[in-house]
Amino acid sequence: MAVSKIISLNKKIEAAIVGGYKKIERAAVKGYTKIEDKFVGCFLVKDGESVAQAKKRLKA
Repeated sequence: MAVSKIISLNKKIEAAIVGGYKKIERAAVKGYTKIEDKFVGCFLVKDGESVAQAKKRLKA
């Protein structure tokens, strides 16, 4: 009985830690994407081109 309580507690701790990590990861990626879009919009967009079109052009 004690072993199953320890296992369930470890799973709860694991879920909390992984959830926290995922939140931080999503926030970091979202922040980077905002900065990247702003940079592309300011410096790499050509005449009448959207940011998405400029990114696609740069990847090719």
